[in-house]
Amino acid sequence: MAGESMGVEAPLAEGLSQAEKWLNSNSDLLIQYGVNIISALLILFIGNIIVKAVAGSISKVLEKKNMDKAVVEFVHGLVRYLLFIIVLIAALGRVGVQTASVVAVIGAAGLAVGLALQGSLSNFAAGVLIVAFRPFKSGDYVEVGGVAGSVEAIQIFQTVLKTPDNKMVVVPNSGVIGGPITNYSRHSTRRIDLVIGVSYKADLKQTKQVIRETLEKDPRILKDPDMTIGVLALADSSVNFVVRPWVKTADYWNVYFDSMQAIKEALDENGIEIPFPQMDVHLNKVED
Repeated sequence: MAGESMGVEAPLAEGLSQAEKWLNSNSDLLIQYGVNIISALLILFIGNIIVKAVAGSISKVLEKKNMDKAVVEFVHGLVRYLLFIIVLIAALGRVGVQTASVVAVIGAAGLAVGLALQGSLSNFAAGVLIVAFRPFKSGDYVEVGGVAGSVEAIQIFQTVLKTPDNKMVVVPNSGVIGGPITNYSRHSTRRIDLVIGVSYKADLKQTKQVIRETLEKDPRILKDPDMTIGVLALADSSVNFVVRPWVKTADYWNVYFDSMQAIKEALDENGIEIPFPQMDVHLNKVED
């Protein structure tokens, strides 16, 4: 048993001796690698802090210049991603990776990813166009990509909207640029379009006068430009008036709802009937 124990310990001791010799001969190299790895981690840590600080400073400068919030967020995200890539390349270079090779690999990978993600790149390019031409800004009520809502943010790949019923809708930037953009908040005034139908028995001049007097009582309706009231169509069951007053954009929906109610009440008070679709049925008796 003692011989067997001696046989096992001999190779183990020899292995430990070789490991010790290797550590002694390569200690400088191991220390260098350790220092490089720690340095790379420090570069990533400190670099990330600096990137956040620089991106935040740029955002503050843009905000002081009264830049739109959506534009500020877009530039902040873009600067942060670009600077972090630079920090990452510097960290890899510290551990011995050739930065030229890294840039080449990133370029090749970028090309491959770009071909695979053409939609994402088109969204990015569309985001740049939105920021450059600014068809809308943060807080505007717009209709884009078949969706209507207030602009919450313009991000690198998508635009975020909040609908009137408090839903968040994310629209790809390519969908925003690729279709019509309706900005309801761009101008300070808007025109309300109402269609009011009255009976064929109604006095048209009286009806027009009643509608005008009713709307003129509302101080939110602008005097300039003047409202338009006229006969729009002779429909199947009614004579349809078009009523188009102008209001401030912020008052649009409140005036719209109030005007509909006020016109209905005024017509009722003046005995002007608002008809509804009717059908006359004639019965003919057939004698055998």
